Amino acid sequence: MNKVILMGRLTRDPEVRYTQTNNTLVASFSLAVNRRFTKQGEERQADFINIVAWSKLGEFCSKYFKKGQQVGVIGRIQTRTWDDEQGQKRYITEVVAEEAYFADSKKEGDASANGSFDATFGTMPQPAAGEGSDFEISSGDDLPF
Repeated sequence: MNKVILMGRLTRDPEVRYTQTNNTLVASFSLAVNRRFTKQGEERQADFINIVAWSKLGEFCSKYFKKGQQVGVIGRIQTRTWDDEQGQKRYITEVVAEEAYFADSKKEGDASANGSFDATFGTMPQPAAGEGSDFEISSGDDLPF
């Protein structure tokens, strides 16, 4: 099984390009994902993970995701190889997004204020009064970049 679930902050706005063969939209971005544990006396570390989102999901990410925003991504790991201009073989490992969610806490006037959105399945139900959300964060979170 190849399934990845990540939550992190965007290190930059998504970059959009189109394939040459069939003009399909693909959005690329990177997530800074905090490591779960830190060694005593060390600063918290993060991994920077490359994400690609295709077609409608890529369009959604490029339209609504911005640098510094916390998001959740579900997808699969993919490794690609290609030859660069000098003829050297290059490798990249990335996550191909299958679902994407807002993970920031609600803010007044925010685009996500009407609920988290999953480009695959539509609006996510909001917790009832008094219930918490798995994706809420404290306002004191520091960006790792």
